[in-house]
Amino acid sequence: MREEKRHIEKRLVVLGAGESGVGTVILGKKEGYTVFVSDKGKIKETYKKTLDELGVAWEEEQHTEAKILTATVVMKSPGIPDTVPLVVRLKERGVPVVSEIEFADNYTAATIVGITGSNGKTTTTMMTHHILKTGGLDVGVAGNIGYSFAKQVATTEVANYVLELSSFQLDGIEKFAPHIAVLTNITPDHLDRYEYKLEKYVASKFRIIKNQTEQDYFIYDADDLEIKKYLNTHEIKPQLLPFSLTKKFDQGAYLEEKNIVVKIDNNEFIMSTSDLALKGNHNVKNAMAAATVSQLLKIRKSTIRECLENFHGVEHRLENVLKINNVQYINDSKATNVNAAYYALDAMKSSTVWIVGGVDKGNDYSLLYPLINEKVKAIICLGIDNEKIINAFGNCVDNIVEAKSMKEAVKAAYSIAERNDNVLLSPACASFDLFKNYEDRGRQFKEAVREL
Repeated sequence: MREEKRHIEKRLVVLGAGESGVGTVILGKKEGYTVFVSDKGKIKETYKKTLDELGVAWEEEQHTEAKILTATVVMKSPGIPDTVPLVVRLKERGVPVVSEIEFADNYTAATIVGITGSNGKTTTTMMTHHILKTGGLDVGVAGNIGYSFAKQVATTEVANYVLELSSFQLDGIEKFAPHIAVLTNITPDHLDRYEYKLEKYVASKFRIIKNQTEQDYFIYDADDLEIKKYLNTHEIKPQLLPFSLTKKFDQGAYLEEKNIVVKIDNNEFIMSTSDLALKGNHNVKNAMAAATVSQLLKIRKSTIRECLENFHGVEHRLENVLKINNVQYINDSKATNVNAAYYALDAMKSSTVWIVGGVDKGNDYSLLYPLINEKVKAIICLGIDNEKIINAFGNCVDNIVEAKSMKEAVKAAYSIAERNDNVLLSPACASFDLFKNYEDRGRQFKEAVREL
C-alpha cells in the first residue's frame, strides 16, 4: 500500500483563484488551515462569492509579498511558472510550493490512476473513467477535467480517482504517487515553459512515476521515441505495462490481426479495432491504455468491450459539428500542439480546409508537410501573428487566408469549401491571443458554423 499521508502545518497561501485554487481553499479550510488567496489577475465573481462565504481573505490584481511570505505551504496555480521571482523567493525561504494535486493527495486514501501525455490524455482519462464507473467502481474524475481534485477530496468520499495531469501540475508534486500511471506519448509541447529544451519537458512528464514503488504500475506507449529513450537511461521502479501498434508483449497491450490484445498475468482481453466507437490509430492506443487500467482494476471484460464500443469522445476533440451543403465541419480546438493537429489531419478522409493558428509554443511544423500536401486544399490562419504559419506552409498550399475572428475564419472556410470537403478547426497552438481558452475557441467555432 501507499505510505501514510503526511500532515502539514497550518498557514496556506493559494496563488491563483481559478478552479484548482478555490478547490484548494475549500479543502484547506476543512483541514484547519488559515488561508489567504492572492491572484495577479481578476477573480471571477462566482469564486469571490465562494471565498467570502468561507470567510477567506483574498486579493486580486496584486501579490502582497508580506502576506504571502509568511506561508507554511503555498499552492500555486499551474499557470504560474516556477521562474516567477515571488515563487523563487518562497523556495529560497524553504516554503513548500506545491500543486493542487500534491496538496489534495495528502487528504485522500483513494486509489489514484494518473494519466499524462502530450496528446490523448483527456480522451484516455474520460474513456477510463467511463469504463470504471460503468463497471461499478466508486470513482471520481479530476485534474484538468471538471471540478478540481481538491474540491472533490473536500466534499466527496470516493475510493478511486482518475486524474488527467498536465506537466505543469506534475512540476508541483513532491510525494504524490499514483498506483497506476499512464503516459500516452511525448511530443514537443509547452517548450516555452521549459527553456525550449525537450529533455526538461520529458523529465516533467516522467515525474508521474517518480514516487511509484514496485507495487505500482506504469502503462506507456512503447512506440514513442522519447519514452523509449528515457526508459533506456533511467531506473524505473513500477511494473511496466507497455502498449504498441507494432510490437507484442507477454505483459501489456498490442495489435494482432486488427484485434487489441491486453495481457496481464495470463489474463487476456481481446477486442476488434473495428468495434471501437472512436476511429484512428491514436484512439486504438487510447483504448489500449484504458483497457489496461480497467484490467488491472478487475473490471469485467464484457463491460470494457461495451464501453469502448459506445464511448464517443470528448467535446473539442475531432467533434463533428454540422454538415452544410455536404461539407463536414469538425471542431478539434483541443489540438493545441503540432502532434495533436497531425492526428486530426491524418484522420481526414477527404480534401480539407484547415483553420490553424494562435499562440505558437515553439512549434516545428515540418512534421505536417506530408499531410498538408496530401489533404489540405486551403489554410485559414486564425491568430494575431500568423507570420510563422504562412512561412511554414506557403510552399505547400496556394490558398492561405488570414482571419482575425472565428466568424471571419468560418465564413472564409464556407466560401472555399466544396461538396464532400471537410472544414477542420485544429489550431496546433494555444488559444490565449483571441480566446479565453481552447473551450471558448471551440464553442465560438460551433456557434459560427450554426450561424452559416
